[in-house]
Amino acid sequence: MAKRGLVICVWIAILFGQSNLEKGHFAYERRAEGSVEDKANPKFLNEAIHYYLLALKESQSEADAAMGLMKSYYYKGKFAVDNEAEQKAVFNEAKQLASIYINRYPDRMDILYWYLTNLGSWAEVYGILAAAREGVADQMKIHALKIIEMDPHYEDGGGYFILGVVHYKSPYIPFFLSWPDNDEAVKWLEKSVNTGKGKPVQVVYLAQALIKDGQKERAIALLNSIAKMTPSKDDPLGDWEQIKKAKALLKEFE
Repeated sequence: MAKRGLVICVWIAILFGQSNLEKGHFAYERRAEGSVEDKANPKFLNEAIHYYLLALKESQSEADAAMGLMKSYYYKGKFAVDNEAEQKAVFNEAKQLASIYINRYPDRMDILYWYLTNLGSWAEVYGILAAAREGVADQMKIHALKIIEMDPHYEDGGGYFILGVVHYKSPYIPFFLSWPDNDEAVKWLEKSVNTGKGKPVQVVYLAQALIKDGQKERAIALLNSIAKMTPSKDDPLGDWEQIKKAKALLKEFE
């Protein structure tokens, strides 16, 4: 009991000595504490958002606070809310915030990447028609190419991954959206998997594009590699999400 009290006192001392930005980082890093597979306890993400919003008002920490908010909103919308209405609210907030800061800090590749990550999630919950009206696919393609130009290795081929996903998920609409192509999806997703460590989400999307391409055997091998993996300490929430997706996709082929 005395030991637990000491730990609490140390945490309090740390927090009181930190800036709002540091408090936001501290809470964000604890986002997976108390989680059950891909279901997160919202406590730490809500704390992170609270402190990042405070830090956003401080000029010296504005850009980093915006970056932290985008990541926190993404994890909250993906893993810590229970219904579609809440998801829509979270991703809409992230989308509006990010649209300001990608223009204010055009050289911040991390802000641009997490803007696209939230934008893709926004499109998922709002649907194809809403995404088409807002030109989401074109925005993601343009900005993904910019990330590739700035640093193709960022987030283990993050630019390649976003470009591959937008080719895979965007509907072909003659005279309106005629460039999405599954062959291009396979090409860019393979590049993302082969750049850096090959994240589970990259592997699962590649498998889905391969299935669409008729390469079932290879896709099943990739899905099995994810279904059998142990979630990492760095991102257990995201890993659990992909493990579940891989298992669900494999069941379709049984």
